[in-house]
Amino acid sequence: MSDLSGSVVVVTGAAGDQGRPTAAAFAAAGATVVAAGRDAGRLAAVVALDPEHIVPSVVDLNDERATQEWAQGLLAEHGRVDGLMHLVGGWRGGKGIVESDLADWDFLQVNLIRTLQHTTRALHDPLLQSPHGRIAIVSSTGLASPRATNAAYLTAKAGAEMWLLAVADSFKESNAAATIGRIMALVTPQMQDEKPDGYKKFTPVAKIADWLVGLYDRPAAEVNGLIETITR
Repeated sequence: MSDLSGSVVVVTGAAGDQGRPTAAAFAAAGATVVAAGRDAGRLAAVVALDPEHIVPSVVDLNDERATQEWAQGLLAEHGRVDGLMHLVGGWRGGKGIVESDLADWDFLQVNLIRTLQHTTRALHDPLLQSPHGRIAIVSSTGLASPRATNAAYLTAKAGAEMWLLAVADSFKESNAAATIGRIMALVTPQMQDEKPDGYKKFTPVAKIADWLVGLYDRPAAEVNGLIETITR
C-alpha cells in the first residue's frame, strides 16, 4: 500500500458507486481526500467513512467558472493537489443508430467529457507541479468492439479517453501522469450479494480503487498515457 501522507487527492463523483470506495482507499493510504460532488448530503456519507482524512467539497463541474474558482479554493486551503481521480459517471443505453434519442448524447458528453475538461484544465498546473501528480479515469472495454445500441455512451467514453491522452502528452518529461483504466462494468458488494453468480465479468469497485491508489507505486513514465484493463 502506498504511503500518501501529506498528499492531497481529489475524488470527483465521490458519492457514486466507485467514488466511495476510492475515497476510502486513498484515505487509508494516508492522503487528504477531497470528496467532490454536487450533493452535500451524499458527500456527508462519504466523509463518514474516514472523517480524519476525507473532506467534502461541493461543486458543479459542469460550470467551468465554478470549477476554476473551486480549484483555486482547494489550493488556498490545502496548498497542493497531487491527484485527480475523475469518477463522474453516467450511463444511457441506446436503441440503435436511428432509433436512439440524441438527448442521451447531450447528457453523456456533459457528464463524461465536459466535466473532465473542466477539472483537468483547472487542476493541470498544480498536478504538474506535484512530485507525483496523477490523473485517472475509468473507461470501458466496450471501445474495442462498439455496438450500435451503445453508440452514444461509447462515443463519450472515447472522447474522454482522447482528452486524457492529450493531457498525458502535456505531462511528458515530468513526474505527473494521466492514466486510463478500462473495465467491462463495475460491481459493488451489494450487487454481488444480491446476485452472487451474476457479475463474473464485472470488476469489483474495491479492485478498481486499489488500482487507482497503486498508480502512485509506479513511475510516471510507466503509467502516463497508459490504457490498462482492470480485471477481477
